[in-house]
Amino acid sequence: MLAAIAAIDWDWDWDKYVILAVPFGLLGLAALIFVLLRHTLRTRFRVGLQLERDPDINEWLICFAWSRKILYLPAIFMSFLGAMTMLLIEWGAIPAQVAPLAAQVIGGLWVLTFLLSFLVDEYEMSVKILAIVVLLVLLLVLWLHLLGWLVGFLRVLGRVSVSMSWQGFLFLGLLFSIGIVVSWIKGMFYYVAITPNYLNLQTGLTETGEQVAREDYSTRVDTGDFLERILGFGRIVIMFRDNRRLPMKLLVGRIGRKAAVLESIRGKLAIDAHQPAREGRVSDI
Repeated sequence: MLAAIAAIDWDWDWDKYVILAVPFGLLGLAALIFVLLRHTLRTRFRVGLQLERDPDINEWLICFAWSRKILYLPAIFMSFLGAMTMLLIEWGAIPAQVAPLAAQVIGGLWVLTFLLSFLVDEYEMSVKILAIVVLLVLLLVLWLHLLGWLVGFLRVLGRVSVSMSWQGFLFLGLLFSIGIVVSWIKGMFYYVAITPNYLNLQTGLTETGEQVAREDYSTRVDTGDFLERILGFGRIVIMFRDNRRLPMKLLVGRIGRKAAVLESIRGKLAIDAHQPAREGRVSDI
């Protein structure tokens, strides 16, 4: 990689240097805007600090909707692992005798994790449906065994892999990671803060938002997708008393802990009085 950079002809005209500087200029402009507006930006972290300093509230929940690309975390991890493995092969850190097998194994594992992530993203798999799928797979294996085709079928599956350079694995990992990072940044300014007395809907960079009284909405925790639940994700559904408003469905992580805090919040009513005991609070990353 360093050799490729050194081989670049840097004898450019001024216009090429201007084009090269454009993305860095945009990053600098974004940093300047953030510095100028840092005291007016109403992020979920700032709201969390405000709630923590409020003596009348001792429990709250701040969460936002993750992009469904978050369900591809196993494939993203395997992409970066594949990039590292192929880079070690290119550097000669892995013996040449083992390199082809290592490349095939990492390619097969990447295909497997990508397919599993795709199934989690595309299909809602309850425990009942998952049990039916497992039963059908076992029946297929038994059928192949009785016909004497099982060994050949497994050999074919063993050869299924993807052969890519480390740049290819790295590109795929970064491509899916961008969606997650954008979702996290968006969640800084588009989130919900649930307290015993009200629900705060934040929908902008500053103070743009709406407060909904506790009697005007209800909540429901949806963990019907068994595979999502294994990854630690689930949905918090917010339904409004006004039927003209559609329910909000938030895909959140650490759903078990958030569900417990949400149940505790909805069972309480905060009264304007000093409460010295500060109980648990949960917010997304």
